[in-house]
Amino acid sequence: MDNLVRHRSFTVAGIDTFYREAGRQDAPVILPPHGYPCSSYEFRNLMPRLADRWRLIAPDLPGAGYSETPENFDYSFDGYAKFLNTFVEALQIDRFALHLHDFGSPIGARLAIWRPERIAALIIQNGDIPYEDALGPQYAEIEATWTLPIDEMRKALVDGVNEDSFREEFLNDLKPELAATIPPDLWKLHWSLLTEKRKQIAIDLIAGLKNNRAWFPEHRKYLREHKPSSLIVWGPNDHYMPEKSARAYLRDLPEAELHMLDGGHWLLETHRDDVASLIRDFLGRVHAG
Repeated sequence: MDNLVRHRSFTVAGIDTFYREAGRQDAPVILPPHGYPCSSYEFRNLMPRLADRWRLIAPDLPGAGYSETPENFDYSFDGYAKFLNTFVEALQIDRFALHLHDFGSPIGARLAIWRPERIAALIIQNGDIPYEDALGPQYAEIEATWTLPIDEMRKALVDGVNEDSFREEFLNDLKPELAATIPPDLWKLHWSLLTEKRKQIAIDLIAGLKNNRAWFPEHRKYLREHKPSSLIVWGPNDHYMPEKSARAYLRDLPEAELHMLDGGHWLLETHRDDVASLIRDFLGRVHAG
């Protein structure tokens, strides 16, 4: 039973919060904050593959998945990080490995910066990187909107939030034979959950990438000074985070383990067994109970 994914809800900071959990209550914890435009659903296949040795806890952040979308919430990377910190404290989790993917990376990185002693290890998988010069070409399109007046910038961003763009986010730069293995459930499910309020949240978060740049030096400083045990597992077929994005981490984490797989941004869909095997070996050495 411990290997099965359990689906739970409880109130965190007054917000009805859905999360997935697998593993024994006394096992060492893995915390994977999800990316955009997804939810804890992205970890559904990984969790049972690791739950025999670890306790995995994956929340849907406010305004995503099956969690509540409150009116008075700070829908920014800072706001999400504060919420995730409250979530961790509510579950009385003192130490954990962070699985950083997509927008979950700047959110989780703030937890590590605030309380580095809690971080047992980092698993970095096509996360939003803190290296301006190593971003992929798709980021240039987002950066181009930053020069526009705020109303024009938001209009440019809202035009890109639709079901077709969700599909493209999940297919990204995959080879055709791998693209055919990506289930349409990913974009169909998450588009169906996107209310008008949630669409505005998505726009705010994408626009917030500009302000998030101010965190890049702090993120790099954390990596450089604390040198957390780190596994970098990467799919280089990624318009946002290609191979050079993964290798940039080695500037501040020269001892990190780096593995390139023949996939893209959503490796847990195309290479879940390879990723699970690498995580199992890595955490078996640095975060085992």
